[in-house]
Amino acid sequence: MISQRTENSVVILTLANELLSVELAPALGGKFTSVYNKQLNKDFLWHNKSLHLEKKYPGADYDTNFWGGIDELLPNDIPETIDGITYPDHGELWTTALDYNIKKQRVILSGTLPKSRLFYQKTISLEESLPEVKTNYIIRNLSGSTRHFLWKLHAALQITAGDRLETPATTARIVYPGSSRFRIADEFHWPEIEGINAAIVPPKDQTMDFFYLYNLPEGTMKMISGKGKHCFAYQYDQAVFPYQWYFASYGQFRDHYTAILEPASAMPVSVNEAAALEQCSVLEPGEEMGTSVTIYAGGAR
Repeated sequence: MISQRTENSVVILTLANELLSVELAPALGGKFTSVYNKQLNKDFLWHNKSLHLEKKYPGADYDTNFWGGIDELLPNDIPETIDGITYPDHGELWTTALDYNIKKQRVILSGTLPKSRLFYQKTISLEESLPEVKTNYIIRNLSGSTRHFLWKLHAALQITAGDRLETPATTARIVYPGSSRFRIADEFHWPEIEGINAAIVPPKDQTMDFFYLYNLPEGTMKMISGKGKHCFAYQYDQAVFPYQWYFASYGQFRDHYTAILEPASAMPVSVNEAAALEQCSVLEPGEEMGTSVTIYAGGAR
């Protein structure tokens, strides 16, 4: 079943079955605003209660307007000039209003990013008997030039002390050592660093983590919560998202207490640096890429 309502002038679409109720906002780049498991009585997504859900203008600062939920970053993260185009903070998609159509219990969102001229489409549906959200994607380069870019999933999750990140990554590196609770600048074997298992969520102690995770044999990234009983998981094509970023604020970032799972197509943060290393997405004029992503939001398995 798919229904529609308006909240603060923002259209919210709800997909529901006997297991899940999933809400999304086409005008906010297709942001998922809720992934609620009915049997567990649990919304897995974190929300910034000090902000209203509302449309933001292109070029807005992301951190100030960080509402939570699931965004996607395209075509960049930090403000950067790439292929001669200057892109805003956290890219174009999160402030782009997408068109939407509802067909046979599927929601189809689509739009073209104004600066990069990347066409973006995702088709969302629910599995009938599983707590899973299926999303099929197409990204097409409608510009007349090569596009180097980052495409990153960005799920902000509710957390409590003792929750655990599960990833098949074997290697990690701190993104910004100056703001990390750890001080090792070199790569390390995940998850042990300075005698601590960095996969375990600590209490709200005013620290934060931000890691690159890589050397992945498969495309999965999970947060185990509820004392080991609950699981939010991304399952995806590791060839499309060969890296993972993991950002978690335990109070240090604006007093937020949340962990963000970020399968990513590029590493490091700068797309220009990633392009020089041949570690980013590239589409030639007229070229397109397609892939599928599954979100699991249910009991641990």
